[in-house]
Amino acid sequence: MSLTHNTKKSTTGAKVLLLEDDSVLAEILCEFLESEGFSVEWCQDASSALNLAYEKSFDIWLLDVKVPLGDDLGASKELPGFEVLKTLRQANKNTPCIFLTSLNSMQDLQIGYDVGCDDFLRKPFELVELRLRIHTLLKRSFAHRNTQMEDFGNGVSFDIITKTLYKDGKILSITNKETALLNLLLQYPNTYISQDRIFEELWDMGQEPSELSLRAYIKNLRKLIGKDKILNQHNKGYCYVR
Repeated sequence: MSLTHNTKKSTTGAKVLLLEDDSVLAEILCEFLESEGFSVEWCQDASSALNLAYEKSFDIWLLDVKVPLGDDLGASKELPGFEVLKTLRQANKNTPCIFLTSLNSMQDLQIGYDVGCDDFLRKPFELVELRLRIHTLLKRSFAHRNTQMEDFGNGVSFDIITKTLYKDGKILSITNKETALLNLLLQYPNTYISQDRIFEELWDMGQEPSELSLRAYIKNLRKLIGKDKILNQHNKGYCYVR
């Protein structure tokens, strides 16, 4: 029987999906990542990880390889962690992924990259190394940038790694969906993002998307970063103007 455990979540950090069947190691990883400002969801089998990756939007996946299959994945020719990523990549899910595994052969390394991983970290590893690798992959999502801070002027800035909005060095409180929306717009500056795409990214499976709520999020973000920073156009969506 699969088990999904949701850890305490931060309000500002990038969202991490952790697949790890060793509960002791998982607790250590969750505690460390949360102390670094990340929001973590932990599961212990491949089916639960696959379902979570479909249902919710994450900024990075951390997947162990030799884990239980769970109830829904069925028989697999690949090791479960490999099969999870292979399935997600075939579904055009492009979230950065790091395999965390005790496997150490060149053949396993080759399979990991063949199914679509971005990095491969062999156990045991230092927590600091994991943090560095995560930050490196997150920065790749913003390859057009030379800094991890987006400066909106008037003392307002956004840290793209911790996903924190600041005003004169002090944290501004915004909702999780406003944070996710701003982060999405910043990834594609000067490009219109459709309302459907925004709904897909911000609302989890089972949640009813709300156009009224989206407009409220946009209105609040405009107040904070500048009304001319976010444009909207009928049938095209919303655009962050750099």
